[in-house]
This record gives sequence, structure tokens and C-alpha cells, in this order.
Amino acid sequence: MTQALASAKNIKLLLLDVDGVLTDGKLYFDNQGNEMKAFNTQDGHGIKLLQKSGVQVGIITGRKSELVARRAGDLGINILVQGREDKFAALQEILTDLPLALEQIAFMGDDHPDLTCMVKVGLAMTTANAHPDVVARAHWQSARNGGEGAVREACDFIMQAQGTHAALLAKYTG
Repeated sequence: MTQALASAKNIKLLLLDVDGVLTDGKLYFDNQGNEMKAFNTQDGHGIKLLQKSGVQVGIITGRKSELVARRAGDLGINILVQGREDKFAALQEILTDLPLALEQIAFMGDDHPDLTCMVKVGLAMTTANAHPDVVARAHWQSARNGGEGAVREACDFIMQAQGTHAALLAKYTG
């Protein structure tokens, strides 16, 4: 059994970065200054399935965006921290209301600011197109790029490790 699989069995909370993880990392602005992001529906379904399996999902991002708040609301994500470059400090604040051990937390990121959490949690997850420094420190890497289903893979991996994936899939296959 790999270290990632063993660690995934104990995960109670998956924390996600946004740009480069839930999105492709590109920032789109129109002439009026409006920001646009694209989210992958497969990621969204994976997040909902993971929540149904009993694992909470949260977001910690360095940028602030109404789009992210809307997407989090649509997915039933109640743990949302925006505008925080010091992501580990944000994680510590989350843990004051949600007492979990760091070994029970997975963090999925793609670039240097995410490492402050990734090097401390039980399961460090990253995307196929993450920065090489992040890949070198991750326990698990998706085959898909950020914004293209990487989060869905991460959700499936955790559910498979915890033995909940087959039961959730059976709801669709009969």
C-alpha cells in the first residue's frame, strides 16, 4: 500500500486551492474589470459525492472573488477562506472551529503558496500541471490538469481508499 493510499483512509477534510486546482489557473478580465473563471462540473460532482461520503470540503485561496463564493455555495462548501496568502494560518483558524488532527486533512494545491499547508497535512495532493517544487513534495498527483477534472480524481481517490466509492457509484448504476 502506498503512503498516499494509507493517508487517504484517515482524511476527514479536503481543502482546495482555487486558481490552478479548481480552475485552469488562467485569469480572465473584460474591459469593465469583471473577472471570469471556469469550473469543471466533474470536479463539482466529485466534491458533492465526497461530502456525501462524510468527508468535509473547504477552500483556502489567496484571491478574493464573488465567483468563488458563488461556486462554493452551489456545492454546499461552508469552509471558505479567501484573500489569504498565508494559507497555513488560515488552516489553523479553521481548526479552531473544526478540531481535526493535521493527519486527517488533505490539501490540494499547485504552486508555492500551497506548500505551507501541503508540507504539514496528512495527505498532500496536487495536479498534473503543478509547479515541479509542489510535485516533489506531494504524496499524490492527479493525471488531469487543474480545472480539467483533477479535483474529481482526488475525490475519487479518497473515496476509493475509504471504501465508499463503490456504494456511491451504485446509486447511479443500480
